[in-house]
Formats: sequence, structure tokens, C-alpha cells
Amino acid sequence: MSRLSTHTRRFTLRGELLRPATLSVGDLREGWEQHRTEVSFDCASKGPQGHLFEGPLLREVVIGAGPAFDPRRRKDRSRYLLAVTGGDGHHTVLSWAELDADFTNTPVLLATRMDGRPLDAEGSQLVVPSDRCGARYISAITSIWIGQAIPGPR
Repeated sequence: MSRLSTHTRRFTLRGELLRPATLSVGDLREGWEQHRTEVSFDCASKGPQGHLFEGPLLREVVIGAGPAFDPRRRKDRSRYLLAVTGGDGHHTVLSWAELDADFTNTPVLLATRMDGRPLDAEGSQLVVPSDRCGARYISAITSIWIGQAIPGPR
């Protein structure tokens, strides 16, 4: 990972991981392939919106941190959840099965750019392109936790 600047927002990637991390938007931009997606959603407070987002897939970032599940076992992977929290306290939960290529393969992004503008100062944004409303779009991510829905014996 690159050196972290004190002028950029960072978030923690934690939970049942072999390599928990603290990441900045710059780290996301430099460490993973950037994907682009145009989204349209209806926001209850601001009405319909459309944006072009760029960033790595959440799935790839989490895989890089070494999730504790056995990647060869689908039933093991399907037990895991991700909880994402933003700077304003807004949070959401995703299942690993939503992200996993063997299940629904949803291309959820950790945005590093919105409409061509870098998000270094604001922080990364969770983007769920398949959602009709923007409720799971989390701005200024502060934390991503991954773990089992029902903790198993260890």
C-alpha cells in the first residue's frame, strides 16, 4: 500500500480478515483495477440523479485483505456479511453473495472518482449500481467490516 497522506480521508477494512488495512482513496486508485459505471437512482431527498463513478470493485479489495472464509466452499462464503459505515453515521449491510461471481456478481464499487472528480478529500463512496434508490450509497466511508452472519465455532 502507498504512504497515507494526512490530508486524505481513510477508512478501516476490518473483521474476519488475514490482513486488515487502513486505506485512502489514493490507495484504492493505485492498488486495484479501476472500473467505471454510470448509475441512475432516485434519491428521496434530492430526486432522480445520475453520476459516473470510477473505482475498484469492493469484492477485489476485500479479497486482497484475505477474508477468513474458504474460497473453494460456496456455502462458507455465503455466510459472510459486509457492514459499511460513512462519515455521517449512515451505514448499510451487504451479503458476500451479492458480490461473489458464483452468486449475483453485483459490481459494487468503492468509488475514487465521481463525474471525473477525484474523491480524495471527501473519501471513498460505496456505489451499488443495481439499486433503484440511493439508500446504500455510502459517502465518506470510515469503516468496512466483514464477518459471519452467525459466528461459527473457531
